Amino acid sequence: MKKLTVGLFNDSFPPSIDGVANTVLNYARIIHDKYGKSIVVTPRYKNAVDNYSFPVIRYMSLPTEKTRIRYPAGNPFAIGAIREIKKQNLDLIHVHSPFTAAYIARNSNMRHRLPVVMTYHTKFDDDIAFTVKSKSLRKVAASIVVNNFNYADEVWTVSHGCAASLRALGYQGDYRVMVNGADITLDPASDEVMRKVQADTGFNSGELVFMYCGRMQWYKGIKIILDALVKVKAAGVRFRMIFVGGGFELNEIKDYTRKVGLMNQTLFTGAIYDRALLKGYFTRADLFLFPSTYDTAGLVVMEAAACRTPSVLIKNSCASEIVTDGRNGFVSEENADAFSAAILGAINDRSALAQMGERAAEEVYLSWDDSVANAYKRYEEIYYEWNSFGGMRRMSVMKPDNDS
Repeated sequence: MKKLTVGLFNDSFPPSIDGVANTVLNYARIIHDKYGKSIVVTPRYKNAVDNYSFPVIRYMSLPTEKTRIRYPAGNPFAIGAIREIKKQNLDLIHVHSPFTAAYIARNSNMRHRLPVVMTYHTKFDDDIAFTVKSKSLRKVAASIVVNNFNYADEVWTVSHGCAASLRALGYQGDYRVMVNGADITLDPASDEVMRKVQADTGFNSGELVFMYCGRMQWYKGIKIILDALVKVKAAGVRFRMIFVGGGFELNEIKDYTRKVGLMNQTLFTGAIYDRALLKGYFTRADLFLFPSTYDTAGLVVMEAAACRTPSVLIKNSCASEIVTDGRNGFVSEENADAFSAAILGAINDRSALAQMGERAAEEVYLSWDDSVANAYKRYEEIYYEWNSFGGMRRMSVMKPDNDS
């Protein structure tokens, strides 16, 4: 069977760190190492060092540090990059962003000679509302997203809730859910790492530890965590709380933590880029608190599960789709009273909580190797359908994960 050459297009890639950049990095690495050839196409970043086993094509970009846009804005008409992309003899294009990445993919795929997959990773209806203040411009932005997804031959989403966000923008076509994986493995954190976590935290052995990991911004549900923990503390529970992550609202969150009387038992680590060390923090936690309804996949929930740490999540959130309440995690209504009740219920029996962590590792966790294996298998089906039927658009009429 032919080994495919896959072009992976996205607006973010290391040194930028976010969930989609991490997704593209893992796709590229695993495809190159196990299956075929991968080529990443992404905007130019300052201080980027591309010492990967696979090629990275970077194209001209404009800085956006002083805007609400989180990434450099690439030039989708960069002629030199388009020429370089065409030289790669791609078999399939997989686009991970509906903005400049989608347009440079389209410009390098004139006459639609290659099949195109697009993944909807992010709730862009929320992002557009946050970034664009004009209602008329929001409609324009939404139409850009939908137009690019309509161009694709197959649309993937990372969860059913994520698909609902795409529907809210106006997309009416087919899609299939393809779940992303986690790059924290199931093997235990090393003794050396756990000693470092102990030294960094100063926590005593046996202390009850809660943890959050993600952007330190209010829209991630952090106020629910803090307000819930006030109630847990009032119930007489002794605990420590760890917040891992950075964000422009970090200082506000610290101020609120101080205001509600939780600063003495709370540790703010900042962003942790060392994945082995992050694994150690997940391992040290007894319960992972993640009340975000913004996130589309909840990869941190899988990372916690890899470390046998079950999560408390919000009912009907995307992150909760992979959890069975009371078996391998906990699900709460979206308010502090319910969230605190879920925490208190979870910690009522520490041995049962540990057993739930084991089930989370078995049932919630998905490795990147398995996730990309599923994706590559679908790539092969798309490629052969495309070539068998002369480039027929919308090859798959199967709707195993559709809402129709």
